[in-house]
Amino acid sequence: MRTSRFVEHSAPRLSVALACAEGEWPHENWPEPESPHVERALHVAPPYRELCEEGAVDVVVLRCEEPTSEFPVLLRAMGAVSVPVIVVSPRQDTETVVEVFRGGAGYLVEGDYCTCMLSSAVVAATVGHTYLSPAACAALRDGAKGASASVAGAAMERLRSLLSPRERQIMELLSTGLGAQEIGLRLRLSEKTVRNNLSNIYAKLDARGSTDAVLRWLGAAPVVRT
Repeated sequence: MRTSRFVEHSAPRLSVALACAEGEWPHENWPEPESPHVERALHVAPPYRELCEEGAVDVVVLRCEEPTSEFPVLLRAMGAVSVPVIVVSPRQDTETVVEVFRGGAGYLVEGDYCTCMLSSAVVAATVGHTYLSPAACAALRDGAKGASASVAGAAMERLRSLLSPRERQIMELLSTGLGAQEIGLRLRLSEKTVRNNLSNIYAKLDARGSTDAVLRWLGAAPVVRT
């Protein structure tokens, strides 16, 4: 989910791998030489063998036409290396976005974000947030509409009923891509209070973290508890 755009400039600058075929990176001037967020950008072409080295980069940005086939290829190339991934693609159908999101990656639809948003997504990824551009977020929410009228949807509603009104407010904002600081600003709560609420929410939803919680909240993941 989105983290706050209020990023302290004292934070360490990041190394980012731009994973794409030669000439397919769409942002010639990103990152800027004096970027406060990114220190180094390494272009890595398929089959992405350079990424299997631990500590090579902090974040991988995969630009591809077909995420459902290219994202698994990237993950296999990374092997045991665990760094956050952000997918950039023109595809915005629900099935593709849900599959990538379930895999733990952020998703930016081409034409639906700016380079400032890309920088925010990179920083967000390093602190555990899965960032979605508006069109990707809409696709994820659309994927839940069919389930809401089914038996699974009924189970989802029972799961939602476990949350307090405040927790439901927080989950609704989290599912739109906001991070803890932004949620706090919207609800006039401290960031610590929001994070405490999120911990309680994850426990109630049997969720491993924010990505899993949002999938359960939107009905895009199997409901475990009944």
